[in-house]
Amino acid sequence: MSRPLIAILRGITPTDALPVTEALIAAGIARIEVPLNSPDPLVSIRAMVDRFGTQADIGAGTVLTPEQVRDVAATGARLIVSPNCNPSVIAETKRAGLQSYPGVMTPTEAFSAIAAGADALKLFPGELIGPVGLRAMAAVLPRDIKLFAVGGVSLENMADWQHAGAAGFGIGGAIYRPGDSAKVVAQKARALAARFDEVFTQ
Repeated sequence: MSRPLIAILRGITPTDALPVTEALIAAGIARIEVPLNSPDPLVSIRAMVDRFGTQADIGAGTVLTPEQVRDVAATGARLIVSPNCNPSVIAETKRAGLQSYPGVMTPTEAFSAIAAGADALKLFPGELIGPVGLRAMAAVLPRDIKLFAVGGVSLENMADWQHAGAAGFGIGGAIYRPGDSAKVVAQKARALAARFDEVFTQ
């Protein structure tokens, strides 16, 4: 699988979903989430899976309930990303055979998510925790659990997060904002992918 970068397409519409997804994959970013508070998210996700499901791990973000997990699973998606740690959502995600990326902010939440079966942890909101907080959490968590910093990650601070223990990143506004063309997204994605490669191969 590609770099551990998750493109967060909050606010994307079904009309823009396919060209933006194509641009992201071409730029080397093949983990993509559509938050469920976007317009017609399941329509976008299903279209993305149908067209690009063999080239990318596509899924939903802002997944809050087991019922939403089932709705997303019905589209053929592979990823369930949440802003919070809800063991029932994690359990339903694993029952459906999908990858679980719950949001955590404290060691207590992190260990609860791991116990529930999470595949990786979304450190959110990253701006509040910062690399210092991530470093402290990484020191006590199992070494095989991957931490994705989400919120406030940029070209300028990616190295700080990596040094603190981030294995990957969820990138929202720095890669896509509603109305961005596929060309604009491609430019942002290429820059982020190049910076990721630079930081993680040093």
